[in-house]
Amino acid sequence: MSRVGWRLWSAVLAFVVFMIDVLTPLEGAVAVLYVVAILLAARTNRRNDIIVAAGGCSTLTIVAFLLSHDLEAFTSPTLRALMSLAAIGITTLLVLQNHASTTRLAAQARLLNLSHDMIFVRDRGGIITFWNNTAEQTYGWSVDEALGQLADRLLRTSYPDRREAIEASLLDTGRWEGRVQQRTKAGAVLTVDARWALQYDHLGKPGAVLETHTDVTDRVAAHNALVQSEHRYRRMFDASRIGVVEEDWSELRAALDSLRIEGLDLRDHLTKNPDFVAHARRLARITDVNPAMQKMAGASGSAAFIENVHRLLGDHDRSFVDALVAFAKGQQFHEGETELVRLDGRKVPVLFTITFPPDPDGDHNVLVFVVDITERRHAQDALLAAQAELAHAARVATLGELSASIAHEVNQPLAAIVTSGEAGLRWLRRDVPDLKEVATTIGHVVAQGRRASEIVTRIRTFLKKAPPQQDMLEIGEVIEEATALVARELAKDDVALTVEAQQGLPPVRGDRIQLQQVLVNLLVNAGQAMSGRPGSRTVTLRAGILDSETLAITVQDSGPGINPDDLPRLFDPFFTRKEGGMGMGLAICRTTVEAHGGQLSVTSTPGSGAIFHLTLPHSKQHTLP
Repeated sequence: MSRVGWRLWSAVLAFVVFMIDVLTPLEGAVAVLYVVAILLAARTNRRNDIIVAAGGCSTLTIVAFLLSHDLEAFTSPTLRALMSLAAIGITTLLVLQNHASTTRLAAQARLLNLSHDMIFVRDRGGIITFWNNTAEQTYGWSVDEALGQLADRLLRTSYPDRREAIEASLLDTGRWEGRVQQRTKAGAVLTVDARWALQYDHLGKPGAVLETHTDVTDRVAAHNALVQSEHRYRRMFDASRIGVVEEDWSELRAALDSLRIEGLDLRDHLTKNPDFVAHARRLARITDVNPAMQKMAGASGSAAFIENVHRLLGDHDRSFVDALVAFAKGQQFHEGETELVRLDGRKVPVLFTITFPPDPDGDHNVLVFVVDITERRHAQDALLAAQAELAHAARVATLGELSASIAHEVNQPLAAIVTSGEAGLRWLRRDVPDLKEVATTIGHVVAQGRRASEIVTRIRTFLKKAPPQQDMLEIGEVIEEATALVARELAKDDVALTVEAQQGLPPVRGDRIQLQQVLVNLLVNAGQAMSGRPGSRTVTLRAGILDSETLAITVQDSGPGINPDDLPRLFDPFFTRKEGGMGMGLAICRTTVEAHGGQLSVTSTPGSGAIFHLTLPHSKQHTLP
């Protein structure tokens, strides 16, 4: 019923009692029923309604007495009227006191309803007597559905211990806290932190229990996920065959921030201050090391590894400076290669990757991944050795293809020696020997003998894989000697050789015999490319200055040219189109030219011949690698 209804019924009852008191012989005895009217007014929970009802009933009692009696003598009706007024007053005081208590409890209940925790009150038997709004929203049961229900049965609570032991602890201390699981009306499982408080009555006996529950389901799920992630990370950390080091670089960042080198290059500053770099290496504190890294460093455990961390990088290591620069620039990754010094002193070549957290607050969790590349380094060394052996074998095999050229080289000085010797004999057999001419021819013999000896020495050096000689050479003389060596063979094939060299070409540094062999090979190839071709056969060798540091030599023939499909592979080892060819001549020529700091390339138009382009540096500061 609404407040207006209660007020109306209170007023009607008071009026009925008044009429009975005035019109019937019962008189003042019926005035006690005014108490009922006051109780009806109290149902509105409004203090003013109680006071108004009490005042009205008191007034009606007095008016009814005055209408029915006089005030000349103190008689029994007067006494009954006073008793009615006293009953009305006492009832009013009790109702007002009860209203105040109810108002206070309602205020407390409203505060409990404002809480974000689920709060309910149960009696000693476990029956729910109070159910706040949060409990209604979280568990799904309304107040009417929850009140009067057995709490454990309604919520299907699962306790971490026996229920009897928990209840005993509550009775012993008056409080209990723990984590329990409960179910909602929809069947969802909630994990809650429960706090129980036992209330005592005025005699000190235990009474109602106030239960406050905080939903920690998401927090527990997040914690469990974090624990699982940690376990997964730990398994990966420990089982990985790649060395993993976890480091704390927070102190290192503070040290870098204190440098204050605005406007200066950090790398240069670190290079010039090795003491700071050594100090910074000690600030990169290692916090954890996986077993693979311990094995790589020859440590029996993480403690032994961490205690000797300053020994792991050699004194001449430069990779740490690069890592510092990457860290200072805010890069998230840095890769490098260095040597790890094991605890037994042996050096291990390694590749490493450092991952820096994007947030500076994560500097305590810098991860370094290390890979032992000892086997790969051995494989590289073996590959280089095999390549060197292959190159040596190829050079030896190439001798078969170059035997004709070598024969020409040796035959030329031998033929010159024979010719000069015969000329000297003729000068001596004259009636009057011409000693001057004899001396000249003997000088020619000696020069050609030395040249033949030099050719043989170069061939032996070539076979022994000795490093090339470095001499200052006049390129014009090298061209002249090379063309002289191939002149007879080109003439045999009716090939006309034309040399167009600039005067005063600057010298180059290199090995005379090797450069001669390159030119001889190119000229012989040009002549062979035109073998059997009708018409004019010409080979043109041009030499000149390309720029301030480079000489350019070209060998052009008038042959059929090179197939465009063969151009990309022309300098590959063992590639050849000649019958019986080894396919090593041009490959060795390119290697020789590149060893002299130059380049060798080719251009060709089918039907218009081929042009080989050779460049060599003529800077006097150039030295062979």
